[in-house]
Amino acid sequence: MPDFVGKSLALSADGLADVAQKLGVGSAEIQTVVSVETHGAGFLQDRRPQILFERHFFSRLTQGAYDASHPGISSPTPGGYGMGGANQYVRLAEAVALNRHAALMSASWGIGQVMGANFAVAGFPDVETMVADMCDSEDAQLAAVGGFILGNKLNRFLAVHDWQSFARGYNGANYVINHYDVQLNGFYQKINAGASPDLHVRSAQVYLTFNNLDPHGIDGSMGPGTRSALIEFQTAQNLSQSGEADDPTMAALLPV
Repeated sequence: MPDFVGKSLALSADGLADVAQKLGVGSAEIQTVVSVETHGAGFLQDRRPQILFERHFFSRLTQGAYDASHPGISSPTPGGYGMGGANQYVRLAEAVALNRHAALMSASWGIGQVMGANFAVAGFPDVETMVADMCDSEDAQLAAVGGFILGNKLNRFLAVHDWQSFARGYNGANYVINHYDVQLNGFYQKINAGASPDLHVRSAQVYLTFNNLDPHGIDGSMGPGTRSALIEFQTAQNLSQSGEADDPTMAALLPV
C-alpha cells in the first residue's frame, strides 16, 4: 500500500466491545488509552493512519548504517520528531527509500500508536500486514492495541487502574517525562464521569475531516462545530440540512 490509504473506517461499537471483552476491562479503560495516545483519532485528515517515526529504532534496525548520511531519520538517540501529522510521512518516506522493512518497523501506527516492530505481539504475521490493516480501520488499529496490551500482560494493570504500572509497560520507563500516568488518570476520570463519546457522532466527525471540514474535535460529542460542519456537508451534497448524523448523511460521508 504505497500511499498508506485504505478503507479508513472509523471505530465501531463492535470493535470497541470486542477489545474490551478480550482484555477483561470496560470501554472507558480502552477509550482512556486511545485518548492519551492520539487524542482519540486514528487517521489524519488525508486518511492516512496517525504515525510517529522513531529514528532510534531505524538506527538500531539498520545497525547505524544511515546515521551519518541521514541523521534526521537515523540516530542512536530518540527525538528529532519535528512536526507531527503529515510531516511524519515525509520522514517515513525518507526511511522507506533506504530500507522499507526497517522503516515500517520504526513507526508507531494508528489510534494506539503501536510500533511496527511489535507486529507479532499485536497479532500480525508481519509488519506489512499490520500496516495494511492500520490503513483499513480504527477497529484494526484498536485490535492491535488490545493484542499488545494482552501480549505484555498489561490488562491486569488497566483493570485496576494502576496507571503508573500500565504507563511503564505501554510507553516505557520514560513515561514520567510526559506525565503519561497522570494523563491516563485524568482522561479516565472524565470518561467515567459520563463523558463517554457517542461513536456514531464520532464516526461522522472522522469522515467530515476527510472532506476537509472541521468538526472542532473528534470527541463523539455533537457540539456546535460538528453540527455546523454537518450542515455544510449536507448543503454541498444536496441533502436535508438536519445538522444531524442521519442515515443519508452517513452514507454520503462513508469513505470510498
